[in-house]
Amino acid sequence: MLSADPSSAALPTTAAHAPRPSPCPGLLRIVQAGDGGICRIKLAGGQLSSRQARALAAAASSCASGVLELTNRSNLQIRGVRAGSEAALIEQLLAAGLGPRNLAADDVRNLLLSPAAGLDRAALVDTRPLAAQLLSLLEDQPELHALSAKFALQLDGGESLAMLQHPHDLWLSALPGQPQLLAFGLAGCPSDAPLAAVPVEHAVALVQGVLRLFLQLAGPERSRMRQLLSELPATDFIEQLQARLPFALLREAAITDWRRGSVACSAPIGIIAQQQTDLQMVAAGSRLGRISASQLLALADLTEQYGDATLRLTPWQGLLLPNIPSANSVQVLEQLAALDLLTDAAEPLTRLIACTGSAACAKGLADCKADALLLAERLRHSAARPQVHLSGCPRSCACAHVAPFTLLAQSPGTYSLYQRLPGRPGLGQLQAAAISIEQAGDWFAAASPAAGIPHA
Repeated sequence: MLSADPSSAALPTTAAHAPRPSPCPGLLRIVQAGDGGICRIKLAGGQLSSRQARALAAAASSCASGVLELTNRSNLQIRGVRAGSEAALIEQLLAAGLGPRNLAADDVRNLLLSPAAGLDRAALVDTRPLAAQLLSLLEDQPELHALSAKFALQLDGGESLAMLQHPHDLWLSALPGQPQLLAFGLAGCPSDAPLAAVPVEHAVALVQGVLRLFLQLAGPERSRMRQLLSELPATDFIEQLQARLPFALLREAAITDWRRGSVACSAPIGIIAQQQTDLQMVAAGSRLGRISASQLLALADLTEQYGDATLRLTPWQGLLLPNIPSANSVQVLEQLAALDLLTDAAEPLTRLIACTGSAACAKGLADCKADALLLAERLRHSAARPQVHLSGCPRSCACAHVAPFTLLAQSPGTYSLYQRLPGRPGLGQLQAAAISIEQAGDWFAAASPAAGIPHA
């Protein structure tokens, strides 16, 4: 099972390891932005102990701006790292058990689980034991450290609280009625058609085989599975994979025709029943993906007082307190609201994603977070509650999938509005060019519900 607080193990040392060049932040590779350095901490299963939360808050306050961001892959990053404080920050994070055992593996620990793994009533399997094995594989096999810092895996246990829209280089999903089997696919997500399935006991060997074959075929010029599969058919990859494996891949029609059931794609907010008797999860959202060090300290207090002294981050840039006694769940939700976290699903901010934009990124053409606050205020005067991604440039760093609506910055305060529609590539169909945030809010109010925009 994933450990929430692995700091009892011997601490790794940075003396013999220099992080490889990459534009992606890591724990050891602090990347500069307009507001200072960014340090990204990859959390096993998105889980954080209260002790680690306190250490993170202290490090963010003493070495950086005190601002923390929740990422769309259930990780966390510290913003505003001050020049000259990098070594002290890294030392504090490693001492709290927030790094890998093998520092060379920091980049490749990209494994997404449901934030409700082991708790969700709809789950077919508890994915945490297998996830721990897969993370150990990534850390312990030096050849796998050549994977890109963006190369990512997903392990889906059939939970109702699941992010099914983010594409991953390799995904595995439990099969209904056959919990001993895992379907898998490449360069997609569990809602796609699987290529084959394997018994759970072969899952680690399968993943190792896929990753080794990818590295051999892709070479240094292709960092993601989708790049390889744009030149090599997936069926050819599977045939080569099968030749390397000592067990048969299961490819009968009952498996390849299966599709993962859909789940709500909005951020979980409020009180959610667990499979464990008389226990509940309490979920809240952050304001545009950010929390402060003082909020994180208060969250550590809450989970120690009412829960199991752990927090779980969600891929919707929110957080979840697990194992809260049912008698205390309403009180915990009220305290989360008092911390200025989002606890009302009708609040427009729960459905908005925004990158930092020009406020801290040289490529940003508009201040997206400030504009998202303006859009939320405009939407509060209407019933429209669209899911919108505000992006400062075409890279779309803040959102791992195409949102139902995208506002793509053209200049300060000016955006092009796109709607994702079937058969439309990229961001979808252009609905309006060069509009202001106020005009965008009015468009959403007027287009709803014809455009499929949910209401408050």
